[in-house]
Amino acid sequence: MRIKRSVSARKKRKKVLKATKGYLNLRRSCYRKAKEAFIKAGKYAYRDRRTKKRTRRALWQIKIGNACRLEDMNYSTFINLLKKNKIELDRKILADLAENKPEIFKEVVNQVKK
Repeated sequence: MRIKRSVSARKKRKKVLKATKGYLNLRRSCYRKAKEAFIKAGKYAYRDRRTKKRTRRALWQIKIGNACRLEDMNYSTFINLLKKNKIELDRKILADLAENKPEIFKEVVNQVKK
């Protein structure tokens, strides 16, 4: 029995061309170029989701470190004392406190110093 692929093939091609709608030149209209661009874009998206997590964590560490220096303490000492005192605040929360609510962050630092 012979299988005709016209419907499924067209559906597949339309999906790729719809995904590459905003791309330049042949990357949006020529199926082969669009498919290459679509695959590469997916690889970049996958890679950069992980990179984003890495850079966000580094930014949080910088914010916490700057706020700690204002309280005469460095970042590594502060994190170490947090763990010893069993205060379970993650870096995201600490960075937010340091940036938006410095008085609360100061209280956390004082609690750790005791």
